Amino acid sequence: MQSHFFLLLVFAGFVSLIFAVLTKDEPVEQVKLGGILFGSFVASAVVLAWIFFPFPL
Repeated sequence: MQSHFFLLLVFAGFVSLIFAVLTKDEPVEQVKLGGILFGSFVASAVVLAWIFFPFPL
């Protein structure tokens, strides 16, 4: 069974990879942007999860 967090990491990785390859030409810039985007996606998802935690469905 896969967890939601693992799926979040996979999604963030693929989206970051595609955005970095499409927007930057140099490999060094692609790696930098990919890392920044990946970290931003994961961090923002975790922060939003903690913000929404007290509100039940």
